[in-house]
Amino acid sequence: MSGHSKWSRIKRQKGATDQKRGRVFSKLSKTITLAAREKGSDPDTNFTLRLAMERAKIANMPLINVERAINKGTGEIEGKKMEEVFYEIYGPGGVAIIVKAITDNKNRTVSDIKNILSKSGGRLGETNSVRWLFEEKGTIRITAEKEKREELILNAIEIGAEDVAEDDEGVSIITEKENLQKIKEGLEKKYPIDCAEIETLPKNPLEVNDPKKIKRIENLLEKLEDYEDTTDIFSNLKE
Repeated sequence: MSGHSKWSRIKRQKGATDQKRGRVFSKLSKTITLAAREKGSDPDTNFTLRLAMERAKIANMPLINVERAINKGTGEIEGKKMEEVFYEIYGPGGVAIIVKAITDNKNRTVSDIKNILSKSGGRLGETNSVRWLFEEKGTIRITAEKEKREELILNAIEIGAEDVAEDDEGVSIITEKENLQKIKEGLEKKYPIDCAEIETLPKNPLEVNDPKKIKRIENLLEKLEDYEDTTDIFSNLKE
């Protein structure tokens, strides 16, 4: 589970100050709208929408906001047409970054991203210039006391998990993205799941030992994360 951790970002979203909460809700709304537009408004049959709604719940997003975002996706409420775009970036210290954004104006968004990079020591790469360093995986995060983890890990592997990692707070389970729904549904019968996502994980995390370079990388990641159109950020920086 090396790399720029989405779980860490989700926890920050949950505890966001009032000043940042509106921005968080806006990003989540875009994700929900896009998921509803592509595969329908029923989370029981639209797994992508279900994951987006669960993430909104973690962030304490009001239900009325969730419903409005779904209705925009299905066309019941008029809204601007959104599309998903990806940017591949070289950051300080040779770190590779993938940014996912949802926008109604690609020209504006790429211009804004380039502006952030020019001020923070990064540069935009060509398509597939860094994507080959990553792979899409399903990830499931479960908070668990140490004495309960062995059973959890064995159950996850038995259901089909590819890998498992532990830290001070709990267990992170990695799956093939096609198996995420099956494994999530199998585990949530017995364990409370903190979050489940499709993530873009680095194949070989990059270790940077220079504190100044690490600070510059983290500053760039933070600025990209704060930008209103970005919804997910992944890097190969080893944590």
